[in-house]
Amino acid sequence: MNSIVTIAFYNLENLFDTKDDPNTLDRDFLPWGKRFWTERKYRKKVFKMGKAISNIAKNRTGKSPALVGLAEVENATVVKDLIESKYLKESNYNFVHYDSPDERGIDVALLVNEDYFEVEYSETIPISIYESNGVKDYTRDALYVQGYLNDEEVHVFVCHWPSRRDGADSTSHKRIQAAEQVSGFIEANEGINEQSKIIIMGDFNDNPVDVSVKEYLVTDTLYNPFEKLMNITRGSLSHYAKWHLFDQIIFSHNFFKLEKGKHGFQSAEIFDAPFLTEWEGRNKGEPFRTFSGKRYLGGYSDHFPVYINLRKVE
Repeated sequence: MNSIVTIAFYNLENLFDTKDDPNTLDRDFLPWGKRFWTERKYRKKVFKMGKAISNIAKNRTGKSPALVGLAEVENATVVKDLIESKYLKESNYNFVHYDSPDERGIDVALLVNEDYFEVEYSETIPISIYESNGVKDYTRDALYVQGYLNDEEVHVFVCHWPSRRDGADSTSHKRIQAAEQVSGFIEANEGINEQSKIIIMGDFNDNPVDVSVKEYLVTDTLYNPFEKLMNITRGSLSHYAKWHLFDQIIFSHNFFKLEKGKHGFQSAEIFDAPFLTEWEGRNKGEPFRTFSGKRYLGGYSDHFPVYINLRKVE
């Protein structure tokens, strides 16, 4: 049996169903909405997301990832449809999801391959973001899952921090607030100590070298392998022809220890396989997305997945 397991993260670019949720701003993703989001388009999206996830690091491990953090899922229904789709239904996936107060109705979730991971406990972590004038900005909650990866206890966090839509500098305080709250949760959690194995994954809407990640999240006990992957020709998303690496997986330093029966870090990578990329034109090599603005392209996502491989020491 291959002792390598993959931990992945993927921003799915608006995986919405076609039903109206009166409590969220999901009108664009309805059959009569601005995106003309039909059942056919939805099913095609689910099919492609499943194909992408099933192939993450498969050439190295021969199997689908053990854990997959997700961003931009509307509800539990779309996650259930995803794990029941063609490429994932043969894997033993379950999931953890909570509805969050994000105005658009997008949440984070964690896919769990129960052949490799047993969930012991989970909860949502409310992320309270405030503007400089004191007005609250409703955003995605973070997700905390404690469980056992091949019988080793691991604490997993899935995040999707506030966007840069109004400018990177003018919104940086929001991502710093998010980082402080996730770090604060870890520090206050009585079940987490210096020996605990921790994995924090997410779309941080900041690069590994930005303040929110490098100074407010990554501590003396946490390591970010994606900082070494940053360069101007490659990333997990491209914005106005500039590459960014907002999608990252950070973990505690004890994953570098080679102990019998424990998991050790092996590699970190961006999963930018050719089938996930634009094949031609000015966006060649960038993620083959579902929409470009309001124009339907029928691709996968505007982000590439990222992953780390861990090997259990026998």
